[in-house]
Amino acid sequence: MPKISLDMPAEIIADLKLHVGDEKKYVSLADAIRTACRRLLDQLDDIDLRHGRIKEK
Repeated sequence: MPKISLDMPAEIIADLKLHVGDEKKYVSLADAIRTACRRLLDQLDDIDLRHGRIKEK
C-alpha cells in the first residue's frame, strides 16, 4: 500500500483522536483518515452521478 505524507491542523488531529483507540470507532488515526477519504469519494461519485458526469455504478 502506498504511503503519503500530509500537513494537517492540530485541531483536526485532536478531534480525530477522540474517536481512535480501544472501545472507539477507529483502531488508528490512519484508519480514520482512510475511512473519511472513502466516504468523501463516495459522496463525490453520488454528486457526479446526479449531475450526469458519470454513469451508474
